[in-house]
Amino acid sequence: MEVGVGFDENDYLSCCGSTKFAKEMAAASPFPSYHRALTVAKHIWFNIVDVNGWLQAFSAHPSIGQPRPPSHASATSAEWSIGEQSTALATSTASSLQELAEWNARYMQKFGFVFLVCASGRSTESLLAELKRRYANKPIVEFEIAAQEQMKITELRLGKLFTSKKNISSTTDTNSIAVAQSQRAEVRVSIIGGHVTAAASNTLTGKSIQNTSRTRPAITTHVLDVSRGYPAPGIEVLLEVWRGSQAGPTFGITDGGGWVVLGSSTTDSDGRSGQLMDIVDDVDPGIYRLTFNTGKYNPTGFFPYATIVFEILESQKREHFHVPLLLSPFSFSTYRGS
Repeated sequence: MEVGVGFDENDYLSCCGSTKFAKEMAAASPFPSYHRALTVAKHIWFNIVDVNGWLQAFSAHPSIGQPRPPSHASATSAEWSIGEQSTALATSTASSLQELAEWNARYMQKFGFVFLVCASGRSTESLLAELKRRYANKPIVEFEIAAQEQMKITELRLGKLFTSKKNISSTTDTNSIAVAQSQRAEVRVSIIGGHVTAAASNTLTGKSIQNTSRTRPAITTHVLDVSRGYPAPGIEVLLEVWRGSQAGPTFGITDGGGWVVLGSSTTDSDGRSGQLMDIVDDVDPGIYRLTFNTGKYNPTGFFPYATIVFEILESQKREHFHVPLLLSPFSFSTYRGS
């Protein structure tokens, strides 16, 4: 990034909803680098912004599991909020959304502000567990934790702000790409929002959710690069099913060629793979394996590839299995969202 490039108050307000923070950052601009901006941001947030400023920043965030941000949040902040919760929304169920809404209400009643956590790359299950754990804190302790979480979010958003500025200033073609990506993001947001709204509605009315006709494969995946805070594009993905003579593969014993390939694909710019299997109402019960070519994505990383083995039971053949992979420089983690 060029020396002297800066942003205005609205840009910084999208990173942190405190007007005091935004004014102080704009006054301190321009910054020679992202790292310098981050150092100044931490100083302003923890040493200059007062309690009212902290609460103002907290109020600019939607509740976890809530796809629609507060009306007073900026358009950029609203889009980033939804993106940061995309993993949680993608791995949610009607019951988990209902439980999350109930605990959000309890938290708000006890502490007086929204439950704040850096949700990027985290599942609904992990966020719900975090909420329950922090609910037991004393208000003064929780207030400090919330401020620290806000700084984590601000750090991620400052990175996005500096990256977008660099990209936009490079060529006019890049600006066109950014617009197209924004339009695709709006489509994803509407789809996620519709799914969450329908799920919550079904929960409240006591209706069960049943798939009478699928519109997507029963098994899907999504790869997020936690170290960068972005989806991981270009990762080769292989889906296999166990067809060996034994009931299933055994740890530590060579499988003897019992795996059969169902399909392969490469993750797109959003970190999602294409269609890995046929779209059928009932998926065959059995043991499946997803393999990710992480070594090709990051040749200097620790893992040459990552493999996830999971089982689909007879009672689960009509469920949807979403198996995201979260990458970090030295490890990876996964969870199943149905």
